[in-house]
Amino acid sequence: MVVTEPVPESVLRRQTARESAARTCARALPIVPVRARGLTIEGADGRRYLDCLAGAGALALGHNHPVVLEAIRGVLDSGAPLQVLDLATPVKDAFVTELFRTLPPGLAGRARVQFCGPAGTDAVEAALKLVRAATGRTGVLAFTGAYHGMTAGSLEVSGGAGDVRVARLPFPQDYRCPFGVGGERGAELAARWTESVLDDPKSGVPRPAGMILEPVQGEGGVIPAPDAWLRRMRQITADRSIPLIADEVQTGVGRTGAFWAVEHSGITPDVMVLSKAVGGSLPLAVVVYRDDLDVWQPGAHAGTFRGNQLAMAAGTATLAFVRENGLADRAAVLGARMLSRLRGLAEEFPCMGDVRGRGLMIGVEMVDPEAGCGSVGSQEPGRVDGTRAADDFHAVGGVHEGDGNPEAGAGDGIDGAHRPFPVAPALALALQRECLRRGLIVGLGGRHAGVVRLLPPLTITDEQAEAVLDRLADATAAVAASHTRGTARKGRTGPAEQAGPARQAGHEGQAGRPEANRPSRPDPLGRPPEQAPCQSGLADRKT
Repeated sequence: MVVTEPVPESVLRRQTARESAARTCARALPIVPVRARGLTIEGADGRRYLDCLAGAGALALGHNHPVVLEAIRGVLDSGAPLQVLDLATPVKDAFVTELFRTLPPGLAGRARVQFCGPAGTDAVEAALKLVRAATGRTGVLAFTGAYHGMTAGSLEVSGGAGDVRVARLPFPQDYRCPFGVGGERGAELAARWTESVLDDPKSGVPRPAGMILEPVQGEGGVIPAPDAWLRRMRQITADRSIPLIADEVQTGVGRTGAFWAVEHSGITPDVMVLSKAVGGSLPLAVVVYRDDLDVWQPGAHAGTFRGNQLAMAAGTATLAFVRENGLADRAAVLGARMLSRLRGLAEEFPCMGDVRGRGLMIGVEMVDPEAGCGSVGSQEPGRVDGTRAADDFHAVGGVHEGDGNPEAGAGDGIDGAHRPFPVAPALALALQRECLRRGLIVGLGGRHAGVVRLLPPLTITDEQAEAVLDRLADATAAVAASHTRGTARKGRTGPAEQAGPARQAGHEGQAGRPEANRPSRPDPLGRPPEQAPCQSGLADRKT
């Protein structure tokens, strides 16, 4: 039988006709992938794309990494069962051994592991059930902007839903500080708020079963939690016998520049929720927790597909490869370099309101500088004096220079100094589309879907990172120029007009043309994408 490539238009039409209205990635990324390797995806139409979404961060080693494929083939060729519920197998034993080797030292020595259903949201459900069983309490502390999954319990502790059993706390951030101050002062106020809620008998919040947080909020807009604030949360919960749950579904396995994101602050949570990269690109989710919380009765939490042997083998290979090759350190170095260049780009294009992240978990918040300033404390620069707050809070690897400095942000905030431009989801969507036209896949997130997100594989090379940034810069120039023309037609002009004409030239009207895939810089081997081989090295949902 002769196998031919599918016709992408036909495949997309059938998807639209047959799949649910809930689909997300397919709406923003109308491509039909047929091959992939490392950072690169090839569509059925022959176009190649640099994939900086990477399965919403699930592909730590990129697409079809050789060590992952070898591990999967090893299980298939061995004749071992592929699905065994929770029975002990050599494949599972190897996975647990490698997982425990990577855990924070304070947890590894006394950890227990529970295999759940195959998605991160299942692991969140298990973690909530665990702490409620262990404490005999029902309430949970969660944070504004959080995202923990799509099942009922996970949605309860996410930022977009409300439930009487969940107390919502402020998550500190510099750019859109809920208290209007940012920096160390904003984090301190957030911590005091938490203490007040727990210690005030009239707060309406009884002592909870646990606190769940993300060391870096992903869907919330790539917002790294300040290290000092995380240590405060650890101390607050420990002093009050409240189990602390760290959701490392997206931040884990080297993504943020440490093997687990909690390691940046030095804390040891009581419970860790793991999925995405831990399965080596295949569905796998686990909860790791302190042994004294292991009060479950047999059958208290289960799942038919908790014994996925292929995922365990792929996960073992991925965990070992990241650990043995120092990819977490590599992510820290390359991520800081990419953040630095993106911040330079933000100085050129005011519509890039904030650049933030940690390691290879990067976000660019798009704003509308033509719309005036937002309400005090709700957003970020420009300021009333015309300067940018980013000038005060330059960050390296997600850690702001203002952190630890009592004077950082002095005079800013509720007195009117910080007045950020309104978030611009339309510009973020336009930037995502312009990136796709240039052969670059990025995601969107944030409270108003105004943050363009980059989650490249940890195996991305320096040359590939430059190609990604070149394409993003060209796409930003096109968006800024288009926005300026739009506001000019309304009788307004703005800073976006200053974008260099060389950057803007040659990108309009290229939709569907192979030339739109070409980066500003050549392929590392001197070939255009049409000739270069795939190199080894999609909305944000729990997988």
